[in-house]
Amino acid sequence: MRKTWSIALALAILAAAAAAAVPAGASPEASPQPVKWGQCPADAVAPGLECSTIKVPLDYDDPGGKQIDIAISRLASKKPEQRRGVLLTNPGGPAAGLKFPADLRTAKVPQAVFDSYDLIGFDPRGMGHSTPVTCDLTPEQSAVGNVPPYARNAADVAKRAEQSKAIARQCAASKSAWMLPHVSTANTARDMDRIRAALGEKKISFAGYSWGTHLGAVYTTLYPQRGDRIMLDSNVGPDGWDYANDRMYAQGFDDRFPDFAKFAAANSATYGLGSTPAQVTAKYFDLAARLDKAPVRDVDGPTFRMLTYGFLFNDLAMPLVGKLWQALDKDQPLPPMGPDAPPGIENLVSGRYYMICNDSRWPGSVGTYQRTVAIDRLRHPMFGAAGANVQPCAFWPEPADPPVRVGDRGPANILMLQNRRDPATPLAGAEKLRRAFGDRARMVTVDAGGHGVYPYVGNKCADTAATTCLVTGERPKHDLACAAEPR
Repeated sequence: MRKTWSIALALAILAAAAAAAVPAGASPEASPQPVKWGQCPADAVAPGLECSTIKVPLDYDDPGGKQIDIAISRLASKKPEQRRGVLLTNPGGPAAGLKFPADLRTAKVPQAVFDSYDLIGFDPRGMGHSTPVTCDLTPEQSAVGNVPPYARNAADVAKRAEQSKAIARQCAASKSAWMLPHVSTANTARDMDRIRAALGEKKISFAGYSWGTHLGAVYTTLYPQRGDRIMLDSNVGPDGWDYANDRMYAQGFDDRFPDFAKFAAANSATYGLGSTPAQVTAKYFDLAARLDKAPVRDVDGPTFRMLTYGFLFNDLAMPLVGKLWQALDKDQPLPPMGPDAPPGIENLVSGRYYMICNDSRWPGSVGTYQRTVAIDRLRHPMFGAAGANVQPCAFWPEPADPPVRVGDRGPANILMLQNRRDPATPLAGAEKLRRAFGDRARMVTVDAGGHGVYPYVGNKCADTAATTCLVTGERPKHDLACAAEPR
């Protein structure tokens, strides 16, 4: 049972002037490839969506060497007189994004955006229908998802370290280990530029969410003159998904939890968790402590904390969190909490490890994690001992590619969107990215909680700013703070 909940949670947590010389480390201009659009794979079929595959270098230091496949999709504009170009999209994750253009249509992105662009989706290298990677993960290993488990003590950290070492060894010994040094955000950005060239476009626009904001930041750093309009929603900090980013989940939980506390208090007659936010907060610590001592319905303390965190990504899940707490408090049957493992979960989790572990160097000492877990448990008692825990990246080979330093050089064409109380990509990280971009960016913050702004929150102020930027290129003259609106 716990495996099923963890997998559901993994899915929930599961984003200028004339042309300048190509920056060091970027790929040279590629020769156009013929793109033959056809039917999409079964898991990406959607009305109007076409798919294809292009070849890109495995190693951009050897562009004429071994090639790998990148699966791409297109939702073509039906208004050629209004079409500006292409809008590459990425849903975050890192995860497959072949169907994401159709998902944005389902989410009610305004029609003006679909008229202005061919929306392009793609599966990042190593994932989905691109040349895939594996770590030969067991279902239990796949179920951990994006966030390590809450560590109640130093022994929990040591246990997680051994599990992480095993995963790192499996990745290095798998049949796709030949790809391991070359799956990175920087190389994925280089693949994006190959997609641009294959489509015959001089420039591309981009809409990236969550981890996709880091991908967009890296692309517009490597290729500042090849980006047209860049929209980044729910922003990772300028250093990407490194250990410091993992530790920020604790701040994200602290930012977001008061929204649930208010909801539960306002519905105290329904859930019985307390009639004030303070009482609901006390109930969280009470339940966590009780479940640490004695699990209920196969839910222990770390699982309880993780479920609470993951289901607060969206306001619509707050009633589910209330029912879950109520059931655990009274030892009653638990509410349904998500699907069994979907096809491709092993590749999804393996591809994420390949990508984020190659992007930066993580601490390698178990003692370091034990110390930071102890510190973050005190600083952020609700969730700090999860975000600070060990990932397989701690036992990864040295990154083959130096990290891309995001900075302020390039055209002023970036619009950042950010909820003020985002549990996965906290405001504090977005503010760091905003400072790194300098005058290149404008940031729109929304007085809302949850992960994802456009069009998921339904805030007219933010939606108008985003649509206007994508359709006309006009951004707010200054950073913009959007007030809360009824949802």
